[in-house]
Amino acid sequence: MTIPDAPPAVQRSIRVSAAVIVDDEGRLLLVRKAGTTAFMQPGGKPEAGESASQTLSRELLEELGVDVPAARLRPLGVFTADAANEPGFLVVADVFEVELGEQHPVIGAEIAELRWISRADAEQLEIAPLARENFLPG
Repeated sequence: MTIPDAPPAVQRSIRVSAAVIVDDEGRLLLVRKAGTTAFMQPGGKPEAGESASQTLSRELLEELGVDVPAARLRPLGVFTADAANEPGFLVVADVFEVELGEQHPVIGAEIAELRWISRADAEQLEIAPLARENFLPG
């Protein structure tokens, strides 16, 4: 008698929009949300009816006080990684390159800390898998 293979485990996922913001020194902007330990890219979950770029534009204004219209975001693709703050979940991220121009990000909304991170800095910090695996500077 053979036992049928168990169905594959269903991986739960969280859809987000995330920003890749790099300064003139080649460092990546990462944030840490209140009540969490991992640094991650700015961004968040969509509200009803929002496109991925509209979500990121709204989140950047709420989290960092920077106004970047959705039309100015450059899509880099959809990336998947383990969620940093929600064990057992995958994060599926629509990722966009963001140019801030003369704007300077400041802590807002649920953000506890923001940092410009180099590869060397990342060795000393807990970095979310999405950023660590795909976007840290070389």
